Amino acid sequence: MYLSTVHNVGTFQYQMVSSSSTNTENRIRFMQPGDVESVVPVHMDGFPGFFLTFLGPAFLREFYTGVCEDPSGIAFVYEDDGSILGLVVGTVEPSGFYKRLIQKRWWRFGLASLKPALSKPRIIPRLLRALTLPAKTAHPGLKTGTLMSLAVLQNRKGNGVGKHLVLSFIEKSREREVEIVNLTTDAVGNDATNEFYRRMGFTLDKVFTTPEGRLMNEYMIRL
Repeated sequence: MYLSTVHNVGTFQYQMVSSSSTNTENRIRFMQPGDVESVVPVHMDGFPGFFLTFLGPAFLREFYTGVCEDPSGIAFVYEDDGSILGLVVGTVEPSGFYKRLIQKRWWRFGLASLKPALSKPRIIPRLLRALTLPAKTAHPGLKTGTLMSLAVLQNRKGNGVGKHLVLSFIEKSREREVEIVNLTTDAVGNDATNEFYRRMGFTLDKVFTTPEGRLMNEYMIRL
């Protein structure tokens, strides 16, 4: 997949002019189920200490395979010399997304969850809540997509990889008639990520606290 150097996304326009940016764009392609084994280490490197990372490689394999296979899924990877170094995934139908994944892969998710649940039983309510609650939209009447995961290997950050992955996600969302893309990220101790999304044109839509006490920012961008 090749991206134009001028990105028009509704009222959002982003322009890349350097040759290195163009080279980065040309290394982005759709994620395939066969990529998942290589995608999982990128996620774990990009999200150390996060809940999905704690659930382990087996759970992550099921999650990313599910995104690739779900008709609503959007998934891209950044590949260089045969190695996957970055990823972005999400859905154009966040409502019921996890329910669809569980219905299709319930026994696989169950097996993947068994070890982390036994090692730390207190995570079970959080796991069940994450997999069963429907997504809620703050913009009823507007088709909303959700960017669920963006990760780049630590040693490849700062080269425009994340920027182009997000642009790829936005462009594909627009092609699929999405009107708003939203995402959530930690509000505390996460200044670089919050600034990144603001530079990309996202605006803060709301701030909320999870049942575990994490303060979260929800961003959105109109396409």
